[in-house]
Amino acid sequence: MQISKFMTPEIIFGNQSLGQVGESLRRLGASRVFLVSDPGVASAGWIERIISYLQQQRLDYHLWTNVTANPKDYEIHAGIAEYRAKECNAILGVGGGSAIDAAKAIALLATNEGSIVQYEGVDNIQHPLPPMVMVPTTAGSGSEVSQFSIIVDSARKVKMAIISKSLIPDIAIIDPQTLMTKDKLLTANTGIDVLTHAIESYISLAATPLTEVHSLQAMRLIAKHLRPSVASQYNTEAKQAMAMASLQAGIAFSNAILGAVHAMSHQLGGFLDAPHGEVNAILLPHVLEYNYIAAPEKYRQIAECLGENTAGLSTHAASRLTLKAVKELVSDLEVPQSLSAIGLHPEQIDLLSSLAVRDVCMTTNPRDMTVHDVATLFRQAL
Repeated sequence: MQISKFMTPEIIFGNQSLGQVGESLRRLGASRVFLVSDPGVASAGWIERIISYLQQQRLDYHLWTNVTANPKDYEIHAGIAEYRAKECNAILGVGGGSAIDAAKAIALLATNEGSIVQYEGVDNIQHPLPPMVMVPTTAGSGSEVSQFSIIVDSARKVKMAIISKSLIPDIAIIDPQTLMTKDKLLTANTGIDVLTHAIESYISLAATPLTEVHSLQAMRLIAKHLRPSVASQYNTEAKQAMAMASLQAGIAFSNAILGAVHAMSHQLGGFLDAPHGEVNAILLPHVLEYNYIAAPEKYRQIAECLGENTAGLSTHAASRLTLKAVKELVSDLEVPQSLSAIGLHPEQIDLLSSLAVRDVCMTTNPRDMTVHDVATLFRQAL
């Protein structure tokens, strides 16, 4: 058996766990906290509550919310300038994947010199980062427990994957109640992102027994609870289950990495500034069809986790039910189902395909892909 590593932050999970933000930062040695979030989270009232918990612990703070849906390199550089100017010594990220990825990137530059684009790829960080506490407000990215930070290189219009165990936060605080202020479209998009994390980490070439158990349980929770979570903002059982699914899928993909869906969606997200979960929802059925021959036994397990009855079926017949289940879920959630609907034009495909095959997530896809293969999938998804 190959040697593998399995890493997670300290995890605090449950309703009202938000109240432990101040104490968590205090025991990490924080005195002046750089609080990274976005205007949507602030308008929902969560930042006001977070600040009260910091004040209870007599922690100084500086709030920075100048981050967009797909965080850009120049936003990170502006953030680190404020971090240094305000003499902060710890990072608190509150929000979806964009805010948390931005917080991690700012933490990276707090102790490592240069531009954020220098750190694209795997294990390019030289110096330890300041204390980091992350609080997700969507059931989606899993960034609060992962070794990833995804930042757009604005010059190339490409999403860079920065991967390092140094980016794993010290503490992740997951309070399912924060999901109750999200609309149904955001809930659907981020939920499909969770499903993509779970599936891609499960069939990844780097999957291990430690990651597979989290991937499979995330799928079971999604199959049962994503539709109800989209249907009602106030379904507390569904919100708790989706928060747990996001956490488990995040733990899985942080350690097993991902695959072609993310390698391709990174290019579209950077080029079109499109919502990440929405792009994944369009690409996932097509990539699943392509990858099928690489892992039919695993596809059978996925089908069962997604609620399909595989009793008495051959491996081939049972595994094909994975495609049926995913397509039905995407259809039920009423998310876009074509790349043309989000602005992709055929003449852009060759460039995006050549970039996708070089994305680090492609290295763990279970089936080899050429530029031609990627282009074919992009065209199928138009």
